[in-house]
Amino acid sequence: MVNAMPNLGIIGGGQLGSLLASAARKLNIKTVVITDDKDAPAKNFCDDLIFAQYDDLTKIKEFTNKVDVITFEFENIPFETLKQILKIKPIFPNPSINKIVQNRILEKQFVNSLGIKTTLFKPITNKEHIVNLDDYLPGILKTNTMGYDGKGQYVIKDQSEIENLNINLNQEYILEKKIDLEKEISVIITRFQNGEISMYEPIENLHVDQILNKSIIPAKITKDIFDKAQYQAKLIAEKLNYVGTMCVEYFIDKKNNLLVNEIAPRVHNSGHLTLNAYNISQFENHIRAVCDLEKIKLNKTYNAEMKNILGFEIEKYRKIKFSNDEFFYDYLKVEAKEKRKMGHITRVNKI
Repeated sequence: MVNAMPNLGIIGGGQLGSLLASAARKLNIKTVVITDDKDAPAKNFCDDLIFAQYDDLTKIKEFTNKVDVITFEFENIPFETLKQILKIKPIFPNPSINKIVQNRILEKQFVNSLGIKTTLFKPITNKEHIVNLDDYLPGILKTNTMGYDGKGQYVIKDQSEIENLNINLNQEYILEKKIDLEKEISVIITRFQNGEISMYEPIENLHVDQILNKSIIPAKITKDIFDKAQYQAKLIAEKLNYVGTMCVEYFIDKKNNLLVNEIAPRVHNSGHLTLNAYNISQFENHIRAVCDLEKIKLNKTYNAEMKNILGFEIEKYRKIKFSNDEFFYDYLKVEAKEKRKMGHITRVNKI
């Protein structure tokens, strides 16, 4: 008898990989995770784990042979590895999307080409670009690729600061003009292989030290911003021919302008509250999309607030007895480190 459900491969074994594996198990789908972290928390949630470097093509082939379809929990995977996998098995979302969204300059140019606003930005790829920057200052200088949770970012107040900054111009940077920020929101959207869309309401996000602290629904935004954020997320997903769950992060400035900040081609930290606030979480929707399963109509069951638990704070939460409206998720990471995401807690309340 042939198993109708596909075996799913997941590249990456962190908390997102763990939550994807848990969602797959609920759907009776077996998961194989490949990770370069021997202590990856996903080992506690998947059916099989392969420990290997992502450029180890022998291990990659072993991984590929064990599964029918493949997805990933983070975008910065060697493209050569993804190309080799694609020769044998399908990957969703298509890795070509990563070339756009993991490059901040290309990402903003793509978004602008759709008529969608972003912050004002300037590519910085050589010393000649570090002149006449008044229109972009004060700003934030970021590495053009890699970097998250505030890593690889520098706040620049004036021209002299950027001239005196000791940065390696053998790599590319992007300078983004700071805005008069009112708040940040995100839209989690899932697009299925047949083009159907499943979308969650906009989520309000609060950051501390450039790391997501809390996510809340409903977001305190106008109906115009609500509708525009969902429309733009749908347009981006369709233009990318995206398959799976993705996140579009937005800034809202003091004049109520909506600006795309980043696109995350995967399930996203701000969407963790969907595990308890909706009938179908962002993780289950992603599994359904990449495995070509039925789309279930979304139904919001609760308002919710999610808080990230960082570093050694996890020890306190492991000892708490929670109420019926609180849901604690321990990522079971072996080592606690300062500012490392170790778990989250979601509190729900009636709509």
